[in-house]
Amino acid sequence: MKINFDKLNGLVPAIIQDNATNKVLMLGFMNQEALDKTQSSGQVTFYSRTKKRLWTKGETSGNFLNVTEIIPDCDDDTLLIKVKPQGPACHTGADTCFNEENRESSFLFELEKVIQKRKTASADASYTAQLFQKGVKKIAQKVGEEATETILEAMDNNKELFKEESADLLYHLLVLMAAQNLKLSDTIEVLEKRHKK
Repeated sequence: MKINFDKLNGLVPAIIQDNATNKVLMLGFMNQEALDKTQSSGQVTFYSRTKKRLWTKGETSGNFLNVTEIIPDCDDDTLLIKVKPQGPACHTGADTCFNEENRESSFLFELEKVIQKRKTASADASYTAQLFQKGVKKIAQKVGEEATETILEAMDNNKELFKEESADLLYHLLVLMAAQNLKLSDTIEVLEKRHKK
């Protein structure tokens, strides 16, 4: 990666984007040293124009920005840095420096949050809470059952029942992932890596 630092007296803008939500979290500036440190450490490091020094985002707050990808623009004078944030990006405590809520727009991510909340709820609170109380083996069994039913409806070419069973399968798979302390974004990351090969 050959970046042109000449246009802004040794600096380039670095746009920070959440890899999972695609929300822009903040904008900072990097010199060559900051970029090198970001690449070697895996955590976003900027050059502070006021303090005239490098600073790693999160060095005082603990809200580090863990790099997943660095993409130069078409002129090689601006960087898009995709990250997994460890907490709010803004020093005010807001999710982003643009005062936007950093959340996924997909319903599956919203459902994942509901499932996560029910993980610690009492068993009489919901079906999901009952599944968690029964443990991983029961949840895995339900995933297997729903997968079989989905396959059967596909083979029967029953589109409406196939949609219903597919929804059940996705739901139970999300519950199983939560039971394994995994997130939907973890699976998406694997798919993205495979797609690049």
